[in-house]
Amino acid sequence: MSANKRLRVKTIIVMLLMILFGSVGNLLLGKGMHDLGEVKFSSMRSVGTAFSQVVSSGTIWLGILLLLSFFVCYLLVLSWADYSYVLPSSSIGLALVTLLAYAVLRETVTPTRWAGVAVICVGVFLVGRTAPSTTEAD
Repeated sequence: MSANKRLRVKTIIVMLLMILFGSVGNLLLGKGMHDLGEVKFSSMRSVGTAFSQVVSSGTIWLGILLLLSFFVCYLLVLSWADYSYVLPSSSIGLALVTLLAYAVLRETVTPTRWAGVAVICVGVFLVGRTAPSTTEAD
């Protein structure tokens, strides 16, 4: 397998993990906060109560763990691929988050939002057709 092909395969695998970890992590944070209800900043006591509910939520901690995993994958892929490739390509995670919010959280997604998701997907497709790295390895 050529070096170019290995780079592309390695990048795709780590980016898929990154997208999965980020999307599910954000979904879990959203679910955890939704389950807790609205946080009110009317008094120090209400802020303290909200804080203790947040730090005792397993859903929120799992979301944080997945987002930390996302960040590790993000750092790894940035160590060998161009930022101008990684960031636009990873934007497909926005489409996945929208789909998960619709399917799991039962959120209403308007046609305008779906159109925006479609535009993002087209952009990811275009960026994905380019090489992950345009710089020579040292």
